[in-house]
This record gives sequence, C-alpha cells and structure tokens, in this order.
Amino acid sequence: MNGMGNSRLVFGALRGAALTWRADLLAGLTLAAIAAPEQMATARLGGFAPSIGFYAFIAGALGFALLGANRQMSVGADSTITPIFAASLALIAPVGGPQYAALAALLALLVGLFMSGAGLFRAGWVANLLSTPVLTGFLAGIAVHIALSQLPALLGLPAGSGDTLQRVAQIAAQIGEIKALALSVGLVCLVSILVIETYAPRLPGALLAVGGATLGALLLKVDPSALPVIGAFPVEWPQLAAPEASVEQVFKLVGLAVILTLVIMVQSAATSRAYPGSSGEEPDINRDFLGVGAGGVLAGLFGAFPVNASPPRTAMVAASGGKTQISGLTAALALGLLAAFGENFLSHAPETSLAATLLFVAGRIFRLGDMRDICRRSRPEFLLMAITTAAVVLLPVQTGVTLAIILSLIHGAWATTQTDLQTLERLPGETVWWPRNPLVEGETLAGVAVVSFQAPLSFLNADRCRLQLQRAAEQPQMRLIVLEASAVVSIDYTAARALAAAIDHCHARGCDFAIARLESVRAQAAMKTFGVLDALGATDSIGERLFYSVDDALRRLGAQAFVRTGAAADGNVS
Repeated sequence: MNGMGNSRLVFGALRGAALTWRADLLAGLTLAAIAAPEQMATARLGGFAPSIGFYAFIAGALGFALLGANRQMSVGADSTITPIFAASLALIAPVGGPQYAALAALLALLVGLFMSGAGLFRAGWVANLLSTPVLTGFLAGIAVHIALSQLPALLGLPAGSGDTLQRVAQIAAQIGEIKALALSVGLVCLVSILVIETYAPRLPGALLAVGGATLGALLLKVDPSALPVIGAFPVEWPQLAAPEASVEQVFKLVGLAVILTLVIMVQSAATSRAYPGSSGEEPDINRDFLGVGAGGVLAGLFGAFPVNASPPRTAMVAASGGKTQISGLTAALALGLLAAFGENFLSHAPETSLAATLLFVAGRIFRLGDMRDICRRSRPEFLLMAITTAAVVLLPVQTGVTLAIILSLIHGAWATTQTDLQTLERLPGETVWWPRNPLVEGETLAGVAVVSFQAPLSFLNADRCRLQLQRAAEQPQMRLIVLEASAVVSIDYTAARALAAAIDHCHARGCDFAIARLESVRAQAAMKTFGVLDALGATDSIGERLFYSVDDALRRLGAQAFVRTGAAADGNVS
C-alpha cells in the first residue's frame, strides 16, 4: 500500500482523463446500463424507493472520484451489505417510513466517517481480519437472505418479513397463491440474464431483461394484479443536509456501523487488489477507503443509505476500457437523468424482474466453486465456513455477521497457537539449513539442535514455544540449541518472557543457547527491551550468542562433526 502523501489527494483518480475520455465515456454508459436495474433492485431490497438507489450510486461515484485512488472502482448501493442494515433498522423503525429513512441516512453518514477514519489512519490491515473460508460462508449466508427476500416477488406473492424460518413458513403457507404470469416473467428474466452474462458479458443483461419486461407490460397492458409492478415512486432531488437524529439514535447505530465498516473494508480492499487500475500499478487501499468513506458521507447527506465498492461493476468498467473515474461520473450523470425523466417508464417495471436481478446477484456471491475447493483442501476450514453460513442465515443478520467476524479472529488465533518448532538440517555441502524432510538427506551435529519457529512470537503461542524449547534441551546429551529466527518478525512481552524462561531452563541443564538470523529490527528491539538478550548473555547488537547465521553460531561455539540423518527422522521437536 502506498502512502496517501505520494499522490494527489483530491481527484487523483481522474489523472490521465484528457487522453482516455472517449473510452471512459463509453465505459460509463455501459456501467450505467448495468447499475440502473441493480441500484433499483438493491434499494427495494432495503425498503427504499428505486430513486434512492440512484442517489446512493451518485453519492458513491462523486465521493470516490473526489478522494479515492483507484481509477476503475465503482461505488454505490450494494446487495452484500443491504440485508445487514435493513434487517437491523427494521427492528428500530417501520420499513419505508420517514424514521427508517432518516436512520438509514444517519447510518450511511456514520459508516462514511468510519471508513474515512480508516483511510486517514492507514487501517488497511483490518481488511485481512476475515479469512477466505469465513468470508465465503458470510457471502453464502447473505445470498440466502437475498434469495428469501426476493422469492415472494418472483412468485407474485406479498413481501415477507421476519427471520429466515418465518420467511420460509410464509412462502410455504402462500404456495397456492403463486401468480403464474409473475413467475414466468421472473424466470424468463433470470434465464435471460444468465445467458447474456455467460455468452455476451459485455451486454447489460439485467438492463435488457428489466427493460424488456417493462416494455412488454406496457405494450400488452398487463393487469397489475397478475403481474405486480413497482408503481409510482417519489422523485425528489436530494438536498445536502445532515440527517436529524438524537444522541440515543446515534448510540443505537454505532455497533451496526462498525460491523458494516468492517465488511465494506474487506470488500473494498479485495476490489482494490483485484482491479488496481493500470498494469503494474500498486493499489492504495487506504486512499480507496477514504474515497468510499467520502461516498458514504455524501450518501448520508443525500438522504440515501450506506454504499460499498462493487467488484462486479468494477470488473465491467475494466472490461469496457474505462481508465479513470470519468466512467463513474458519467454513469452517475446517466442515472441522475434517468431518475429525473424516466419515472413514468420505471414505475411500470415488474417487481419480479427486479427480483430476478437480485437472485442473479445472490447466485454470483454464493461461491460454490470456492466452497468445493475449500472442502477438498481443508475439511476443518470447510466446517468453519459452514458454521459461518448457518450463523448468518439462522441468527439475526447483525448477530450472524458479528459471529462470523469473531470466528475469523478465532481461526487466525488458533492457527497461530498451533505453530510448532521445526528441526532444521544442513543440506550436504551447503550452508543452507532446511526443515527436516524424509525425502532429502540432511546433516546434523551430535548434541546440537537447530530449530526454527515459523511465526511471530506472541502471547498466543508463547507457552507452546517455551515448552518445546525446554523439551529439546532435555534430550540426552544436548549441549547447544540454536534458534534460527529469520521468521520471527515480532515478539511481544509475554512471548519474550517465555523465551527468556526457556533460555534459563536450558542454562540450568547445562545446555547453551544461541539465536541466529534475527533479521527483524522490531524483534531485535523487543528482545533487548524485554530482557531476552540479558537471559541470552548477548551484547546489545550482533555479538556473543546472537549470530548472523547458523553456521557462524556453530563455528564460534565450537560445534563440529556433522552426522548424516536417516530418512525416517521426525520433523518436529516435541
């Protein structure tokens, strides 16, 4: 990640537009064709008028063009986060009412401020807190929520409410009331989108499907009772104004805003890395957080709802030849014109066509291929993914997402705690020390153990490391342990005291201890500050019992007489 001071802060994503504006305009029109039905559908998913989805997109595009770095990223209403905040806001205020809209705008403002803060304070590393299995399970759970929320519209039934099981029960109870025309139109739209996306991905499949269904409903004058349509919706140009809210309401939304911010950070960082812009250009994730945050702040001031970076829309900008954020601004202008002059046409859009659009989106974020790969390669992580999916589906969405984040952190902590000391051997005729491998014959020294710890040393693995070092020292006739520390990039207070205790244990048994290849300056400083060098008997810099290489340590400490190891040797110190 590049620092924000290395590039122009304002409108940096527009650089080069003078040379690429024709391609950017074409990419922007393509983006608008894709975004229009998606933004309408996402707005209805959240309980808002379709025009509010357009305003969210316009706010996201303006804010990101102003402060973002990525020249292709598309920011706007997003179906990944909408079920999260919609379900939570519905517990506070009636869906679709003025208080609901005000709370959504306030939430957008809070999330935008948090995202901006994450960018300013260079918190891009936080995006790595969700592991791939947990993220895959989280997206699968969100896909289920989208599907269940849109099935009634696809079937021509009244919109459902409640948790997952209640929605399933409502659909089952109304199964005899399915409108055949609505279902047929929805299925045709869904199949059309799938076919177009598969065989002609440059075409706006969703727009063609929704536009075709709307035109057909108008020309055939279909009875709305047989094919429900969106109907008239208010179109009022947004005026910049801070949402009115009490202190109590702000506190109610802070927890939800934090969860949404983390999810948006993960998706925005993934989009930045997948589509960095020009070939060889390094993503500036912190600047992109700032841009997404600016879009969120504008969305709140516009009276819209939280926005997010969109990987599919960004991919379409890249595929269409867009080179700068002129493409995003062009799409925003097009959607603004559509909101202003296309109300009459859009009001005749069949609800089932928008449901088909969202069901397609749900299928796209339900990453079945990734699930199969995780299952094939790591059954424990597949179980973690399945638990995450079940939590997001069965629990209240905000609770499920919180649990998913906690599971990801537990998974990362557990992996760190399971790190073992590895026994190293010298490759014959070389100065390279390598973990013991039954397929490669290595060399060891009698009474000497060269070991390595392949992770940062922290409170999570400190006791495990100490016990394994002490067990190594207790091996018969053990006279020297060399810790090859090239992978120890950091060490905290707890781990430093545990390492010092292991060194003292070795010395008490008459076994010498040395550290080699401690390359991390941060780890060197920590070992000095926390007393490890004192326990080691080393000087403040590379010196006695603190060596540049393993061979240097062995030579200066008088270790000789290498012995070839057998092929059946164990690989861990235990």
